[in-house]
Amino acid sequence: METISIANLRGSQSAISITELDTLSSRLRGTLIRAEDTTFDEARRLWNGMFDKRPAVIVRCTGVADVIDAVRFARERNLLVAIRGGAHNVAGLASYDGGFVIDLSQMRAVHVDPNSRTVRVEAGAQLGDIDQETQAFGLVVPTGVVSETGIAGLTLNGGVGWLRRKWGMTCDNLVSVELVTAEGQWIKASKTEHSDLFWALRGGGGNFGVVTNFEFELQPLGPEVMFCFVMYPDHKDILQQFSQFAQNEPEEVGMLSFTGTVPADESFPEVWWHKPFFVVAACYAGSAEDGERVLQPLREWGTPIIDLSDRMPYTEVQKFLDADYPKGRHYYWKSVYLKEFTDETIDTLLTLNRQAPSHHSTIDIWTMGGAMNRVSSDESPLSPRETPFMIGIEANWDEAKENDHNIAWVRDCVEGLAPFSAPGIYLNFPGFMEDANQLVKTAYGNNFQRLVKVKQQYDPDNFFRLNQNINPQAV
Repeated sequence: METISIANLRGSQSAISITELDTLSSRLRGTLIRAEDTTFDEARRLWNGMFDKRPAVIVRCTGVADVIDAVRFARERNLLVAIRGGAHNVAGLASYDGGFVIDLSQMRAVHVDPNSRTVRVEAGAQLGDIDQETQAFGLVVPTGVVSETGIAGLTLNGGVGWLRRKWGMTCDNLVSVELVTAEGQWIKASKTEHSDLFWALRGGGGNFGVVTNFEFELQPLGPEVMFCFVMYPDHKDILQQFSQFAQNEPEEVGMLSFTGTVPADESFPEVWWHKPFFVVAACYAGSAEDGERVLQPLREWGTPIIDLSDRMPYTEVQKFLDADYPKGRHYYWKSVYLKEFTDETIDTLLTLNRQAPSHHSTIDIWTMGGAMNRVSSDESPLSPRETPFMIGIEANWDEAKENDHNIAWVRDCVEGLAPFSAPGIYLNFPGFMEDANQLVKTAYGNNFQRLVKVKQQYDPDNFFRLNQNINPQAV
């Protein structure tokens, strides 16, 4: 009997017959893909070019029934399962060599109810799919800042974007979640159904089941907004003005500012090629007219290298940074929360930026506060929420031979910022999940043990473990 080897939960391989796989395939509305299939190489490809994984089987689902069948098949055979949504996970957790991948990337439907101001989103949807549908009604879900990001991973680990200070993180806007449990059962979680699970899903990652559908509350915005994007030389006085503005900005202002190095590019005067810069980027969560007035001071801190600020459709704001994150580039990201933003912090940031090996790399400064701070631990496991700044350290590069230099730079940045840092990390910027057990404890702080109890209830055997994992046996 012909068989195929698939990784199992014991850390070894199980021989699964081709007949069994054919039977599963016949039940699917979607597609079962194996290594010999012509679609395999494209289906297995991940966004982060650091990872070239070859799973044994990819079950490409098109609906909830496919997900149920795939989970039950894997569970009955004790197979190691990876869940793929948008596959934008920086740590490459959407796949596994020799593993069994449940692929939701074809489940991208978005259904808007403008009367109730809610939207139902399938778990394979990308942010651009959601924006396209919700903006038809002048409504938004507060999501991330790159339109090709998958909604599932973003939401389950928090979700920060342009609108975070006005309406909170993506997970803060959840109304309900539908998922398939480790036993292959469909359930719905909300504040009134499986409320403990719903709490955990608002930031606790993919630990508790395969989410198939999200329901979000919608907020009024667009279609036109004011967007600020000004690139300055990385002078200390510019960052000092940024710090002063950030401490007093209204909640409607969502800033994402970053340091970097100007590439050799026709978009810039040749005199600026390879020079360090500081970008001030912000979207105003209100009328474009008000936004133009409120954001104008950000454009007057000095002589800019370039100023691309303008009124534009919100959907274009969401795509503005897409070109910086192409599929196949190498990525290694970590995060640090800052308790302060002093002159010493600024000096450190400027020094670290100039040490970056790649001109694609940036150090991102996310201003926090506003609506994010008004969510209690009873509503979401994420912490901390009281810190004023989060730093995202992004090493982005193209050549594998540069891997070690870029990874080392990120780690040096984390170490260099340690004197100014506050407890916690953001799990959508997890590096490669080094010291994974400590990582999740750090991310969830006092909420970690409550998450462990939820994990024990819904996945006591840790069937779903290829994620920012909460071990049900953790103490």
